[in-house]
Amino acid sequence: MIDETAPASRRNNVREKSVMPFKLALSLLKASSLGALCVTAAVSLAGCGTDDLAMGSIRSDDYHDRHPIVLAQAPATLDVFPLGQGKLDPASIDDIRIFAARYRAVGNGRLLILAPAVGGHATRTAVDEIRRVLMSAGLHESIGLGSYPVADATLASPIRLSFRTLKAEVVSRCGQWPHDLASGSEIEGWKNESYWNFGCATQSVLAAQVDDPRDFARARALGPSDVQMRLRAINDVRQGQDPGTNWTTQLTPIGQVGGN
Repeated sequence: MIDETAPASRRNNVREKSVMPFKLALSLLKASSLGALCVTAAVSLAGCGTDDLAMGSIRSDDYHDRHPIVLAQAPATLDVFPLGQGKLDPASIDDIRIFAARYRAVGNGRLLILAPAVGGHATRTAVDEIRRVLMSAGLHESIGLGSYPVADATLASPIRLSFRTLKAEVVSRCGQWPHDLASGSEIEGWKNESYWNFGCATQSVLAAQVDDPRDFARARALGPSDVQMRLRAINDVRQGQDPGTNWTTQLTPIGQVGGN
């Protein structure tokens, strides 16, 4: 409370002291309100971003993400078609030996010989011959026998060799077109994005061609260095010569077409 009978200088000091706490409180209130508004806006933006990601509005246009190559346990098979009376030709014998070598390298479990359920004497003869070929390739205790049902007895039914192994494959199925590229009735075709099936065939062929599927999951170690090449390069440097290799190209008549 201000004493009006006091001198003017004293009354002004009292007024300033009473007004300062009010100004300070008002400033703090404004700062806290602004901070709360910023926090609210940030939370709202974060919530919108989360909703967009959850709804899949940000879609990857990379075919590696749409059609990824994965590693899975899958059967490796070889179909053998014996000749008359269950005999095997030399080409089939070579295929069986290569299949046996593949089993020793990457096979899991037992190698199964699956004969058609409607097979007769010729089929049993062919199975016995296949077993002898596998045993000659070093497989003695890893061979199992079984059968599979035949849907159509009029068709040729092979003797199937099978074992479990690690394979690289594409998760998605190729040939799917969820949107019409030429349709003007929807805005899906107006987007500057690759179509859904893009890259699926390339990924599938790549997965089938790689010899060791583990190459998709880890890098191989470096091989040994070429000692002779290093010694040659060091010797050239010591003699003041260029250690690089001079590559020469000789054009054949086909390579000269269009050169003139």
